[in-house]
Amino acid sequence: MAESNPVMHENISEPPTDFSLVLGGPLYQILRRSKLSDDGLHLLKRRLIVIPLLVWLPLLILSIFEGNFWGGEQVSFIHDIELHIRFLIAMPMLIGAELIVHQRMRKVLSNFMDRNLIPGVDMQRFEAAIKSAFKLRNSVISEVLMIVFVYAFGILVVWKSFIGLNIDTWYASIVNGQRQLNLAGYWLVLFSLPLFQFLLIRWYFRLFIWVRFLWQVSRIKLDLIPTHPDRIGGLGFLTNITYAFSMLAMAHGCIFAAFIANRIFYTGAKLLDFKFDILMLLIYLFIILVLPLFVFSAQLAAAKREGLREYGDLAQRYVRAYDKKWLRDGASEDEEFLGSGDIQSLADLGNGFQVIGEMRFLPVNKQTLMQLASWTLLPMVPLLLTIMPFEELLKKLFSILV
Repeated sequence: MAESNPVMHENISEPPTDFSLVLGGPLYQILRRSKLSDDGLHLLKRRLIVIPLLVWLPLLILSIFEGNFWGGEQVSFIHDIELHIRFLIAMPMLIGAELIVHQRMRKVLSNFMDRNLIPGVDMQRFEAAIKSAFKLRNSVISEVLMIVFVYAFGILVVWKSFIGLNIDTWYASIVNGQRQLNLAGYWLVLFSLPLFQFLLIRWYFRLFIWVRFLWQVSRIKLDLIPTHPDRIGGLGFLTNITYAFSMLAMAHGCIFAAFIANRIFYTGAKLLDFKFDILMLLIYLFIILVLPLFVFSAQLAAAKREGLREYGDLAQRYVRAYDKKWLRDGASEDEEFLGSGDIQSLADLGNGFQVIGEMRFLPVNKQTLMQLASWTLLPMVPLLLTIMPFEELLKKLFSILV
């Protein structure tokens, strides 16, 4: 049975139950019509095979035709680590992350409503935020502008000046200090790289929509419960959505690891030369994936303060009555202290007060941050072999794990 398609929600008479950042836009419609996807982003295996092969296989054929597959240039096709990781590993991750994020995020609306976090008087504002997000996600103009940005900035500036190797390669030769492309190079620059960069930039656009939606929802006075056991007033479901971006974080790690690898093997760079860049990558991913949840911090802090005040007053009244009853001879002679429900109520009240005291200001925890960092850094582990023997690396990893 097909999933409900949020693309169809143009005029919202009532809030839809599904929310998705990925079920929309011209490329999504092209994939549906070409039978590479259905309404629920299934047929993933087809996309994982067809799309990477469209960008990688022609490069393989052209490099063989031009004699640059194995040798002939300083960096041959088969030895271009960055190329293969980018198109055969990172690109499938960007594609696969769509299904993961969609499945984790689709119930975010029902979570807000089922937990009664949205007051009835603000339901129209909530619906408006949903409608605005869907409209932006489905925008044709946005994807056209992304394509223009890829060619005007991603290729002509970023790749040409910062990513492309300034040595003879299978896709270009350096003549008088200028890079001259061959046939494979033109396919790389005009099709393969633009498609890859478009998929990446489209993720940033989706994250912008997500941040914008969260900000709009955070402007609503949410009905948070300070004693909720998730320690974030009932917003704990947002933590699971953050986990969904782990594949996207790992794709970034692969892209950067491949970039570093080519420079280590072909330009004489050292892994430690990039330690600051790796730290910046982690900070960057923290900013785009975790920092947006800070929009709820003010409301969580206010809910905690109000909860401590209200439950403090309740606790004060209860413990005074408890003290008067059991310590000041307020209990009747036939009422037994042992087994009295008053004791359990006092304990329950204390547990509730402790939960409020442990309430966090951010819908994320240390475990979430560690997982995102681990998935980002995992692709860079093999690069450690460039600075230490394999046996020593295994010992260090084993000592960390044990």
